[in-house]
Amino acid sequence: MRLFATVVLLFALLVAWTSRWSVFDAKALRDNALNARPLLVQLHVKRGAITAADGTVLARSVHGPRGTYGRTYPTGSLFGHPVGYANVALGQLSGIERYRNDELSGQTGGLGSLADQLQGKRQQGDNVVTTLDPAAQRIAEQQLASVGAGAVVALDPRTGAVKVMASTPGYDPNTIGQPGVFKALNSPDSGAPLLNRATESSYAPGSTFKVVTAAAAIDTGRYTPDSTINGDSPKNISGVPMHNDLNESFGDISLTTAMTYSVNTVFGQIGEALGKQTMAGYMRRFGFYQRPPLDYPADEMLGSGERLHGRLLPVQSPQVDVGRMAIGQDKLAVTPMQMAMVVAAVANGGKLMAPHLTDRIVDPDGRTVKRISPRVWSTPISARTAAEVNQMMRTVVESGTGTAVQLPGIQVAGKTGTAEIGSPAANLTQPSFVAFAPADNPRVAIAVMVDRSQGGFGGTVAAPIARAVLQSLLQHP
Repeated sequence: MRLFATVVLLFALLVAWTSRWSVFDAKALRDNALNARPLLVQLHVKRGAITAADGTVLARSVHGPRGTYGRTYPTGSLFGHPVGYANVALGQLSGIERYRNDELSGQTGGLGSLADQLQGKRQQGDNVVTTLDPAAQRIAEQQLASVGAGAVVALDPRTGAVKVMASTPGYDPNTIGQPGVFKALNSPDSGAPLLNRATESSYAPGSTFKVVTAAAAIDTGRYTPDSTINGDSPKNISGVPMHNDLNESFGDISLTTAMTYSVNTVFGQIGEALGKQTMAGYMRRFGFYQRPPLDYPADEMLGSGERLHGRLLPVQSPQVDVGRMAIGQDKLAVTPMQMAMVVAAVANGGKLMAPHLTDRIVDPDGRTVKRISPRVWSTPISARTAAEVNQMMRTVVESGTGTAVQLPGIQVAGKTGTAEIGSPAANLTQPSFVAFAPADNPRVAIAVMVDRSQGGFGGTVAAPIARAVLQSLLQHP
């Protein structure tokens, strides 16, 4: 009996350990960087194609030597950042290629794939249909190239679908596997073309952040669009004088007027009055201090917020100047994706939809096996607050700092941003612009951020880029 019990126990342990590696921890073992076997297997798998929303092929597999497959990207550098690359032989994957690797390489399992294996059919990957718009993406890339480095993110605020994710300088994923290319793209003087500035770069948002401050001010009930605040310049904020642009004094003005003309001293006072705790709460509601809920590799995205020495700094920290943070300065660092999410929430009546790049997964036989349904990720502000901030942002475009984004017959709501970077003597700025349109029934929310400009403003450098992309996206029903 003891011998029988011992044998049974050993068999139980054998079943448990083999089940662990073959069932419970199979994915972890497969994804382990030291495990080369899955990579060798994937070389013989025809990866699924990646297509744009209109059917344009963004990535597909091609035959290689000895029954292997390689990857080609017909649109070249146009979708380099969102689609990424799959150099399977070297284990190099990024972007959608990496996030959807299981689906693309046919590792998602299911009765269909098991039946195919039993019948001796060759393993194939599923196709990924994205939400991306090639025409608008091309315009965004062209517009950014004319001003240097920067990024554009455009979302459908009703669903969270990512229509544009552009970052310059870019790279051609077709060249990644060529000798020396990957090293050259990572060199210090390359301009960081592999960096997806839409999700990985930290920008000083400048006055675009006043959308968050205004939303928090109104949603708490402390202020209304008609609340009167003194907009003289300078004003002591946190014991240090704060100035308006050109040191212009406005006297007693409404919150709407302060938004229209981007009056720093008004928003600095509001930030101090609301306090760090309230500002921190609303920032988290909008998605700050965490990575975006995007179907994209987590280590290719950054959380937005106050940053010090490369780390996120809590708003409640003594080192945070809440008045200057409220105008988008201090140590505030944001990604274009985060600011697109902010205006998308305002555009969608206060509901922030989870952004997503994938529309659906389609198997080799053309059957949709998975569809990404729109989902509400958070409700940072009430519908009433969203409507009032919407109206305030319309005045920015109608008669304020954002007139350059006006479109014939379409009302646009927007906000400019111009953050000062470096020493005052250098006169360097980071221009930005956020907007949505049509203002009465928004279909597109957009954020544009430019790395640097010699004294340029959000209304003159970033707004025209937003206008061109909006115009392209709004041409489609």
